[in-house]
Amino acid sequence: MQNVLADRELLETLAAAVESNLTRHIEAAAEWQPHDYVPWADGRNFAFLGGTDWDPAQSELGDTAKLALTVSVLIADNLPSYHREIGKYLRTGPWWRWVGRWTAEENRHEILIRNYLMVTRAVDPIELERMRMAHMTAGFRRPALHLLDVLAASAFEEAAAAVRHRNTAALDENPIVTMISERIAVDDELQAEFFGNLIAAALDLTPDQTVRAIADQVAAFHVPVVQLADGRTSDEVLAEAGIYDRAREGELVFAPLLERWNIFTRTDFGEEGEKARAELAHLRR
Repeated sequence: MQNVLADRELLETLAAAVESNLTRHIEAAAEWQPHDYVPWADGRNFAFLGGTDWDPAQSELGDTAKLALTVSVLIADNLPSYHREIGKYLRTGPWWRWVGRWTAEENRHEILIRNYLMVTRAVDPIELERMRMAHMTAGFRRPALHLLDVLAASAFEEAAAAVRHRNTAALDENPIVTMISERIAVDDELQAEFFGNLIAAALDLTPDQTVRAIADQVAAFHVPVVQLADGRTSDEVLAEAGIYDRAREGELVFAPLLERWNIFTRTDFGEEGEKARAELAHLRR
């Protein structure tokens, strides 16, 4: 039976992989400015400052694009909760520097989408603010996890976010929405690669323990859910709109990473690892 490493041991042993991947990530991530994507000339004051308050006729976005961007900005608004949850596990050395970098990138997404929505008057700003208050008040909390579970869950979450943003871009709503969605998707994909590379390193270090974490997080996986103003949840409406369908997670979210990790071709699993691999086999159907 393979040795099971404590989280403290994993933090220390994988620190070099974190350092090298952080360097690679920063080099691969092109610098971009959120203000460049916002059509500021379209902006005007609301009534509080002597302008005109929002009216539905002012929005030029289709319903699906409005929905997709609303869900994206509300998920990004909850960054303090996500930062807390990931930060309490990755607290030392290069791990903590990665948390800072990841948080800064995620915050940039919120800044960009909110500025775009407000300047273009794409959505009701009062309704959006009320949903933001409710969503952030509810917050987000993970059940207690071990380090490898956090890394696997994070890889899947970023891969799922990339799928959502790529599908938003594919709407071809307008050139700016397409650029915004593609730009954010690139960030998501690089972040998924970072977490995925750490899982790959962990698989080489402790195969059974790592594939067990992967199988557990596939079974428990759920993207962040937003309660919308009409009472529905983002899960159902995004699936109906073709932006993100949980029924396709196996194909679009899990399978590419399982292939990247060679889960079904590795020869270094022991008895426990084989059990976990068998649990994942249904994703190959």
